Amino acid sequence: MTKIVVFGAGGKAGRAIVAEAASRGHEVVAVVRDTTRYADLSGSGVEVVAGDVTDQSQVAALVKGAGVVVNAVAPGAGDNMATFFTAAAGALVNAVAETGGGRLVAIGLSAYLDAAPGVRVMDTPGFPAQFQDFAKAHAAALDVLREAPATVEWSVVVPAMEFDPEGERTGAYRAGDTGMLADADGASRISYRDFAIAVLDEAEQGAHPRTHFAVAY
Repeated sequence: MTKIVVFGAGGKAGRAIVAEAASRGHEVVAVVRDTTRYADLSGSGVEVVAGDVTDQSQVAALVKGAGVVVNAVAPGAGDNMATFFTAAAGALVNAVAETGGGRLVAIGLSAYLDAAPGVRVMDTPGFPAQFQDFAKAHAAALDVLREAPATVEWSVVVPAMEFDPEGERTGAYRAGDTGMLADADGASRISYRDFAIAVLDEAEQGAHPRTHFAVAY
């Protein structure tokens, strides 16, 4: 059993990750901004606590003694999207380095996977302009991880282009590299529940140290 701290536990991906971690017998600390809104997350092996992922002192206290730290956060209505992801990544990296808070596993974004060698999806002509700022902010957080001290073991699990919140848990997925993954019909998709399996596998095994990798069917 490992102590796993999940930041952003109240979101769709966070909830799936908390459930998967608890089902495997881990001790889970589910970090949310407002515990009164997420009381339903509590259960066997799951403790719900309040925390601000951009506050390094809070983060350090929460991750101390953890075997794995998962970053599944997303900005809220009052957050500055341009700085939120980098602030969260920076606080997590510093806290893990300071406390020895275990392996850091983050949730990535398909926009910065490679559509072709050396060409990210977000840099292709057809990428929607309205999503550029979000993609750039997410990609900047990946750069923060790349600059992390060598003592910080991190990896980023990147979901497929179609991230299905209603999809079943089939127990199957493929893990690739930094390129976009698609099936034989050209579809790039994964359910949240199967994505959570990939996140927990990475949390337990650390098979992709200090890099990001795609997950899809």
